[in-house]
Amino acid sequence: MQIGAHALVFTGTFDESGIRHAIERTKRAGFDLIEIPLMDPDAFDSGLAARVLADNELAVTASLGLTEQTDLSSEDPAIVAAGERTLERCLDHVATMGGEYLCGVIYSAMRKYQAPPSAAGIAHSAAALGRLADKARARGIHLALEVVNRYETNVINTARAGLGFLDQIANDNVSLHLDTYHMNIEESDQFSPVLDAGDRLGYVHIGESHRGYLGTGTVNFDELFRALARTGYDGPVVFESFSSAVVSPELSNTLGIWRNLWNDSDDLAAHANRFIRDHLRAVETLALH
Repeated sequence: MQIGAHALVFTGTFDESGIRHAIERTKRAGFDLIEIPLMDPDAFDSGLAARVLADNELAVTASLGLTEQTDLSSEDPAIVAAGERTLERCLDHVATMGGEYLCGVIYSAMRKYQAPPSAAGIAHSAAALGRLADKARARGIHLALEVVNRYETNVINTARAGLGFLDQIANDNVSLHLDTYHMNIEESDQFSPVLDAGDRLGYVHIGESHRGYLGTGTVNFDELFRALARTGYDGPVVFESFSSAVVSPELSNTLGIWRNLWNDSDDLAAHANRFIRDHLRAVETLALH
């Protein structure tokens, strides 16, 4: 299992300086990998990122949320095609960096919808993801669909809904991506969704209910880590937290980061690394009971 941190813990910009800063600070905090958000695939320098990752002996994953102009769940074939092109470009970046996962809200736009998804939109998204999954497989990359709350998509808000959507895609190179922040809003607990997902869980985000320091909110992490141990989960576990002092104003608006819960990225990240590893070790000892 690799323990990682989201790059937005350290920077909101991904020019050369931002890439170096995020990777070096992630390594310094003790993590195994960094998750890099591909917010602007056309401008991102994955070649540079690959070199800095190698220098720091750090693994990488990548994520993004689609926009209204690239929404795979749109009824407009032109918008769906634009989304596929964007995700293919992201696969190029992941391959260049040597990563094995592309995750996030890659099945719809990441926004508040005003109506449920249409059957046509769901079919468009499932078909596009099936095609993309085959292209990803050829590059050694796995797709993971992040289950997020009702204010960020209308397609999959719970693990069970996500499993139903995976059935429509019918491609074993696509799995679920669960996030404790979103689970805390939409699920009944942190235990059952992990068991429901079983071996179709491919990626995990660890985030507190208020996006701040782990253990200071309402997420029941004991349930989550016991469930991961029960199912034998061995994929990436990535810490995610956002501060209005770090991320860009545009992204702060998208994610609703209206207040700042921390101002020291290094301290926050080091604490998260210890918190996650301590919980994983604690559940390992249950085998001795």
